[in-house]
Amino acid sequence: MSDRLKRLFSEYGQSPWLDNLKRSYITTGELDRVCANGIRGLTSNPTIFQKAIQGSDEYTEQFKSLISSNTSPLDSYWELVLQDIHGALDVFAPLYESSGGLDGFVSVEVDPSLAHNGEQTLKAARQLDERVNRDNVMIKIPATAEGIPAIRAMISEGRNVNVTLIFSLERYQEVMDAYVQGLELLAVSAPSKVARVASVASFFISRVDTDIDRLLEDNGSDDAIALCGTAAVNQAKLAYQMFENTFSSKRWSDLVKHGAHVQRPLWASTSTKNPKYPDTLYVDSLIGPNTVNTLPDSTVDAFSSRGSLSLTITKGIDQANAQWLQLKDFGVNVADVAARLERDGVKSFQSSFDELISVLIAKATELNR
Repeated sequence: MSDRLKRLFSEYGQSPWLDNLKRSYITTGELDRVCANGIRGLTSNPTIFQKAIQGSDEYTEQFKSLISSNTSPLDSYWELVLQDIHGALDVFAPLYESSGGLDGFVSVEVDPSLAHNGEQTLKAARQLDERVNRDNVMIKIPATAEGIPAIRAMISEGRNVNVTLIFSLERYQEVMDAYVQGLELLAVSAPSKVARVASVASFFISRVDTDIDRLLEDNGSDDAIALCGTAAVNQAKLAYQMFENTFSSKRWSDLVKHGAHVQRPLWASTSTKNPKYPDTLYVDSLIGPNTVNTLPDSTVDAFSSRGSLSLTITKGIDQANAQWLQLKDFGVNVADVAARLERDGVKSFQSSFDELISVLIAKATELNR
């Protein structure tokens, strides 16, 4: 394999993380090999675990043992998931230590059905963090309006958070503000813990193009069609400008005195959905310092084979802003798009979670006959 993944970090300050996890990655040593090739962290979500658990017999014996000990299907789900999470945490622990807590993180998401219940999200996030009890775990919390207070509270308690399902610039600013506010509270209550907190803000990429391209194609004009394939990268570039502004302020400098780390933007959903676009588009176009790009297996392979390495996230900002503003001229309401994508994202993860629990309930019923 090429050294492109390693060079992303060593030359451009971007950390490539893997967007996948299944039991075989742990048992076969595949995750060790991936880590050695330059992957510096890992993310998971309910859809990933649904595919892993339903698509493999590797979980069968553990599940049978859990059911025979009268563990409920729901509790069994978490036991299956957390065994994989702990295995991945072990693999990445040396990197976490050697990087001084910059990388080596593994993310696990709270129950997605709680996305619009802030109090329950916070309760579940605390319990999950305490149950895993590892320095290099990140608890994933959706960036819904209800989730923002939970994110702030988790940070104020010194816990690591991966804020997921961000689709708009406005919500992204709220996420960064919640992080800063949480650290300010922590700096008062336990200043020595500030330097140990890590967080990423996961900005979803390809789904933005999928939705906005459809609207531009519905418009049909040449000028509208010319904007297809630009919205997701443009929004990410504008988000990075917001990131730089937020984490260069006087307010932030006060937290840096306590050793605070910036909340890095994480580019998620970076496999291209449109076959007309290069399969490395959302990696090549979003390279820059203090960022993370979380890649599914196919995109890891594609970028390793033919990705382009150069600083791109700070290039063409004027054009990005102009094209982003131009979308409204063709009937694209980006606020509506973001709201729709957030609803669909939460629903998709919840559907995956619910479907898998239903399958486990059915399997448990068979085993108990």
